[in-house]
Amino acid sequence: MNRLGLAMVCGLVLSSGICSHAENWPNWRGPKNDGISHETNVPVKWNTIENVAWKLPMPGPAGSTPVVWGDQVFVTSVDADGQLLLLSIGTDGKEQWRQVVTTGNKNARGDEGNFASPSPVTDGQHVWTLMGDGTFACFTAAGKPVWKFNVQDRYGKLVIQFGLTSTPVLDGDVLYLQLIHGEGKSETREACVAALEKATGKQIWRVDRPSDGYAENEHSYASPMIYDDGEKKFLLTHGADYIVAHRLSDGTELWRCGELNRKSNYDPTLRFVASPAAAKGIIVVPSAKRGPIMALRPDGKGDITNNKDSHLWTLDRTPDVPSPLIVDDLVYLCMENGDLQAIRRDTGEKLYMERTNRQRHRASPVYANGHIYLSARDGKVTVVKAGPKFEIVAENELKEDMSSSLAIANGTVYVRTFENLWAIRGK
Repeated sequence: MNRLGLAMVCGLVLSSGICSHAENWPNWRGPKNDGISHETNVPVKWNTIENVAWKLPMPGPAGSTPVVWGDQVFVTSVDADGQLLLLSIGTDGKEQWRQVVTTGNKNARGDEGNFASPSPVTDGQHVWTLMGDGTFACFTAAGKPVWKFNVQDRYGKLVIQFGLTSTPVLDGDVLYLQLIHGEGKSETREACVAALEKATGKQIWRVDRPSDGYAENEHSYASPMIYDDGEKKFLLTHGADYIVAHRLSDGTELWRCGELNRKSNYDPTLRFVASPAAAKGIIVVPSAKRGPIMALRPDGKGDITNNKDSHLWTLDRTPDVPSPLIVDDLVYLCMENGDLQAIRRDTGEKLYMERTNRQRHRASPVYANGHIYLSARDGKVTVVKAGPKFEIVAENELKEDMSSSLAIANGTVYVRTFENLWAIRGK
């Protein structure tokens, strides 16, 4: 069924509730870039046979998250020849088309990543993909090329140790990029933030993104986010020791917060990977490794680093790679080693820190229908009951390496391992 047909069917049966909870997953962090699915028919248990609707072999490994709109799943990949690909896959598990976006893949830290690490983004009519070498491209949902350029040609050479992994954020008709990188020298600042027309790729604005971070900390692997509570709305960029809020219309800096890398005990390798999380009245800001994690109010002005009125709380231990998850009155932090921490969002009170799968956790946690899904590098997804008490509901093993976050759409959990794209559906 095509997208128009699906929409007509959903419209006809909406009163019966069949499609009332179905939604798309257009960004790597879901419909509102917060890691939350609002669907209620989401499976919690599976293995290589149980609740598997289909699996499709991938051309090669990647850590990017699939995005879903209607009857299409878009996913990036590398192949054995070093080509970087964008694929469209039907929700029936059949490949619809593939496009070579660019060539010359490079792997980072062995099996830790490659140039297909940034996730695509879609609005159902078009799909955009940014590759780790800076190639940025737009295609129609039918696979027709629309525009393409390399951000290095427009914004200067990327100097970033493990390649660009930041995923663009789409808001309305605008794509926002953070290009936080540099030579590690305090006297040079290559980082910038840009807004582009989604239809043409033309620049709307570009601003410098200065900081006093140096060494490896000029490199950020995090992604920008939008804060939107219905009254305030702005862009968040994250890296080089700071989180910065920008006006959407022109990129003007509204406020910034530092001390994510303590100047009293500066770590020159504390580059950010985890992205911030936002909900009404709160922005949860991770750092990396042994750095802190902060909760900020959204209404700051200027440098709020030492403004106590702008800070809700600070904790000493941050997730290193997985982004925070905010659900109702709790904040969930998935640590690199699989420990899950639950925190009161308003006070920072620690409710628990419990062990799950003792494997590397690179993917960010997602929430659906009362459950938190934690994806580990060995392909095991631990499902934990949401709430102030820790309870493991299921441990689901596919026995394939993965670093991609889950995507949830139309009753299906999409799991992108290094070998396959799996579609998990309940019966």
